[in-house]
Amino acid sequence: MDALDLARWQFGITTVYHFIFVPLTIGLAPLVAIMQTAWHRTGDERWLRLTKFFGKLLLINFAIGVATGIVQEFQFGMNWSEYSRFVGDVFGAPLAMEALAAFFVESTFLGLWIFGWDKLPQRVHLATIWAVAIATNLSAFFILAANSWMQHPVGAVLNEETGRAEMVDIGAVLTNPTLLAAFPHTITAAFLTAGTFVAGIGAWWMVRSVRRGDEATARVYRSAVVLGTVTMLAAGVGVAASGDWQAKLMFDQQPMKMASAEALCEGETGAAFSLLTIGDLSNDCEGVRHVLTVPGLTSYLASGTFDSYLPGVEELQERSEVLYGEGVDYRPNLAVTYWSFRLMIGLGLGSAALAAAVLLLLRRRAVVGTRWFGTLGLAALPTPFLASSFGWVFTEMGRQPWVVAPNPNPSGVDGVWMLTATGVSTSVPAGMVLTSMIGFTLLYAVLAVLWFRLMVRYAVEGVAATETDPSPEAQRLAAQNPDDGADKPLSFAY
Repeated sequence: MDALDLARWQFGITTVYHFIFVPLTIGLAPLVAIMQTAWHRTGDERWLRLTKFFGKLLLINFAIGVATGIVQEFQFGMNWSEYSRFVGDVFGAPLAMEALAAFFVESTFLGLWIFGWDKLPQRVHLATIWAVAIATNLSAFFILAANSWMQHPVGAVLNEETGRAEMVDIGAVLTNPTLLAAFPHTITAAFLTAGTFVAGIGAWWMVRSVRRGDEATARVYRSAVVLGTVTMLAAGVGVAASGDWQAKLMFDQQPMKMASAEALCEGETGAAFSLLTIGDLSNDCEGVRHVLTVPGLTSYLASGTFDSYLPGVEELQERSEVLYGEGVDYRPNLAVTYWSFRLMIGLGLGSAALAAAVLLLLRRRAVVGTRWFGTLGLAALPTPFLASSFGWVFTEMGRQPWVVAPNPNPSGVDGVWMLTATGVSTSVPAGMVLTSMIGFTLLYAVLAVLWFRLMVRYAVEGVAATETDPSPEAQRLAAQNPDDGADKPLSFAY
């Protein structure tokens, strides 16, 4: 393997690994804020218990996510220095804004939330977790702005003298139509992940509590299941609607990606949606046969009509050779693109199954001890994580062989594109990339074990048997009534 292949593998491994943690942080931070808000408004102790329980899991996930995310930006300057030289003027701006306007706010207020339970007034402390939730989602916006520019360059011009893309309109970058479709899709997918996480753990603990005869604790977890399920249902609608929007946009901006996602080798009028395709999904399209299809659905997803014409992979390859030069295979890996697209969609059924079970069983304020319900809660947990990861595999692999995709329509930028093969560093040898890739893979494997063990350890501990209000207001009240037996909590530390 040469330096290019190794650099692609390293970036793929570290990116997919890092993104495992991202959706949970994005979605769980607002849910924890909602739990604390419910406690603040109602004074119901169960919401305080849930806030601290899921807050602990949020902190573990956040810490690992930060540690693994740092590596991403260093790779741009090391393994992909030619890419950074070409797009740095544009790509660096939203990344800098993410660090200054989002991550610093997120990390600062998260520290205040962790250590401010018994030091900050209740409302101020509540505001800190909402600041974390908002900043986390704002961080996602800026990151997606950078990625969306790679999918559809806007707000920039090509400087012929320097051979670099230069930004001329930051507003266009931050209102990129690709970004406006990708952001709601990513955020709703994150809420789907967090909702499944909260509902799945809550379902397992509710069943366990009922079987132990502890109905009071079971009702605490029932609240988590209901909150998680409501989140799943709302997010599921958002994922479907934003996904349809994004698909139509991709058919316009990156037709090769979407034709590959359907293994649509030849152009068709009224193209069917393939549920199962067999044959050799190599890039020569030989022997590809669609076994199960939904007639006209792909054309509808692309244009809103069931009888529109869609160009196939072979036609788009010929068109790309005319536009961008011969001698390059402009087709992405069909097998990866086709199956990652289906796994992204299909794994969402795990969350759907859990939501359906909740709607079936948890009626009229009931708690249930049915064993299969708790098992389903655990089984559904990994499905949205995997769906999100396969979604990013599809998004990035489907763009190949471009690292900055060209714009086939007038809304884009002429001349601003780059092949992945030309973006790799020219001064970093394959042996150095291989060494760092092995090192990061081993390190990430250790971090994965630590993350999993910590999450399981604190999830298995469950909510505290009881929680007292640690706020300064409650402390002053306790000082005025020293005989009520209330003890001051030590801290909110882990």
